[in-house]
Amino acid sequence: MRLDKYLKVTRLIKRRTVANEACDAEKISVNGKIARASYDVKVGDIIEINMGRTVKVKVLNVTEHATKENAADNYVVIE
Repeated sequence: MRLDKYLKVTRLIKRRTVANEACDAEKISVNGKIARASYDVKVGDIIEINMGRTVKVKVLNVTEHATKENAADNYVVIE
């Protein structure tokens, strides 16, 4: 799944366009490297979001759809 879509589905970022713009502005890194919106997210990846405050999460699951209740089950916050 694309990085921008993953961020939207898991509700780490509210809108996919905002996630896409954050990737273009180099505010999202995966496994320590700046990532593009088209990056293919895999289980075990470490995603770091640096928008005002820094959030670091580890990908536990990649699903196409997630409800508000189970969106947070797809990742665990590291920092």
